[in-house]
Amino acid sequence: MKRVFIQEVVTRDGFQAEPRFIPTEDKIRLINRLSHAGYAKIEVTSFTSPKAIPMLADAEAVMRGIDRVPGVEYTVLIPNLRGAERALAVGVDEFNLVMSVSETHNQSNLRMSRADSAKALGEVISLAHQSKVAVNISLSTSFGCPMSGMTPTHELMHWIDHFVDQGVRGISICDTTGMANPRQVTEICEQAQSKHPNTQWTLHFHNTRGMGLANALAAVQAGIVRFDSSLGGLGGCPYAPGATGNICTEELVHMLDLMGFKTHMNLDLLLECAADLRTLVDRPLPSQVLLAGKVDRLYDKICQS
Repeated sequence: MKRVFIQEVVTRDGFQAEPRFIPTEDKIRLINRLSHAGYAKIEVTSFTSPKAIPMLADAEAVMRGIDRVPGVEYTVLIPNLRGAERALAVGVDEFNLVMSVSETHNQSNLRMSRADSAKALGEVISLAHQSKVAVNISLSTSFGCPMSGMTPTHELMHWIDHFVDQGVRGISICDTTGMANPRQVTEICEQAQSKHPNTQWTLHFHNTRGMGLANALAAVQAGIVRFDSSLGGLGGCPYAPGATGNICTEELVHMLDLMGFKTHMNLDLLLECAADLRTLVDRPLPSQVLLAGKVDRLYDKICQS
């Protein structure tokens, strides 16, 4: 079976909407533990304005404080040139840049048109190339938007082509609002890989409608080997009513390992970290594997149905 690379987003995508500030030391401690769990990448934080996302106002302190483990890439979300300059000062491994395929979502989320976003991101890409920093583009609402409906494939491919032409290393196809279905995922993954075989592809699913793992499996079967996920299933898009968060890292790893894929992940360590995360945010998490345990967990008595 092929290797599947897992990329953790909990300390950025998961933490950004938390109502209570999580201390910098706790963020650093969690990232340091996760760095030994087998990840390909960890999205550490975002260099967005602290006024916009107070939870991530300590971006520089977190990046400076973590212990970097060889073989793990430490990526960060970059909103603009100012954020890119801040990130370069602390030596990040990758810029992750974001815009929406949906015009309506882009206006709501970033308060600008897609054309203006693409122009601004082009300036950041140029700076990254000059600084020899890898660039990934995350295309939000790649499958659908709750304000404008399902995303036409030709619109998604237009923006994929645009950024591939600008020389980015990777593109994340993001189901930001949990509207994708497995058939749609298969078709888009096959088309994107066929047209741009040298691009590093990542799939980013949310579990808003309970199809996150099914969509991930469809993507694996279509040849995708990189996935974003969030410890405990923490996170969620504010523009997706009823959003339950990103697909859960330990659930994704548990499924792939059982099916024989090589994730190189330490699932027991993930579950320990998820249990600590539950305490850190002081509420239950949507992780079913955290609740029920792995399938090889044995009990003294048979459960009554």
